[in-house]
Amino acid sequence: MSGEADQVTGKAKELQGKVTGDKERESEGKTQHAAGKVEHAVGDAADKLKGAGEALKDKADGR
Repeated sequence: MSGEADQVTGKAKELQGKVTGDKERESEGKTQHAAGKVEHAVGDAADKLKGAGEALKDKADGR
């Protein structure tokens, strides 16, 4: 599951837990939501590093 999907699913579980009074479900949702945020941030960082690496390679190749 992607970071964004985990964020959405986690938020839905969190809200479901709040509405039903299920603290375990609410906690599970908060955890999944946070994990999705981390996964998304890691993906963004990887994309930036990939772009920087490609730019350095192009510069080294004289482009």
